[in-house]
Amino acid sequence: MAEEVSELCVPVPWGEIRGKVWGPDHGRPVLCLHGWADNCGTFNTLIPLLPKECRYVAVDLAGHGRSSHRPPGAFYCAPAYVADVRRVADALGLKKFSIIGHSMGADIAGMFSALYPEMVDALVLLDAYGFFPTDSKEVSKVMRQGMDEMIQFEKKSEEKKRVYTYEKVVERLLTANPTLSEQSVRILLERGLVQVEGAGFVFSRDLRVNFKNMLRLSLEQSLEMQSRIQASVLVVLAEDGFDRIFSEPGRFTSAILQSFQDRNHKVVIVPGDHHVHLNKPEVVAPFVSNFLRTKALSVSTKQHKL
Repeated sequence: MAEEVSELCVPVPWGEIRGKVWGPDHGRPVLCLHGWADNCGTFNTLIPLLPKECRYVAVDLAGHGRSSHRPPGAFYCAPAYVADVRRVADALGLKKFSIIGHSMGADIAGMFSALYPEMVDALVLLDAYGFFPTDSKEVSKVMRQGMDEMIQFEKKSEEKKRVYTYEKVVERLLTANPTLSEQSVRILLERGLVQVEGAGFVFSRDLRVNFKNMLRLSLEQSLEMQSRIQASVLVVLAEDGFDRIFSEPGRFTSAILQSFQDRNHKVVIVPGDHHVHLNKPEVVAPFVSNFLRTKALSVSTKQHKL
């Protein structure tokens, strides 16, 4: 499948959304959305193990990988990313497709599937719940923090990005992300670095993606939005993943998970950590492959026969 990988470039009002495409031109479309501060390389090891009849479109979200940074003064928040997914879908002429999302990408996928339920037939959430509820008492504080971070950033003179040697970058990323193997770090750096002539490397992502996401949903809002999803859902949780990293929203995520189970969606728990889909894709691939075959490909085949 390696020889069938091509580069994606979708024009948007402020630049372009970039990414990678695997699989046949007329394959069943599957959009793949990466996590915070990662890029579409996060799917490099998983996609080759998934059904060959699908066409996988993995995007670098705005401000990540090789995609353009948002314009000055613009915030990075979930609805803006959801709008970008809609832009990509429209540019590619996708009317109905599946989505695989990891971490923040899963939250974007969950919101997209709720806002555009008619467009999504199957939804795979990798070590995430599709929604990340915030205690309603905390919303004002988080919104102010996100706003203050952006305004302080804008007051600084043009901030120069730090330049590193390649090995120093690898070391930094391994320290910051203990759930990544060294091989996984090197995969993500393929799209996560820009070479500075004669000096070394800088991270390609927009520094503003580090600021607090200002737009938050309460548990009540999350559950209401979740109820609008029409797609079949597969939740793949890692034993040492999300809940170990984000212990705070645990009481909310259990309600989200229960709601998925009440609607007969599938939840599986696999050994591994938050990046198990990248570090050890063979652990995750059988569940995702079976789900796509039964929920997306079989439906697609039946429709063609009709």
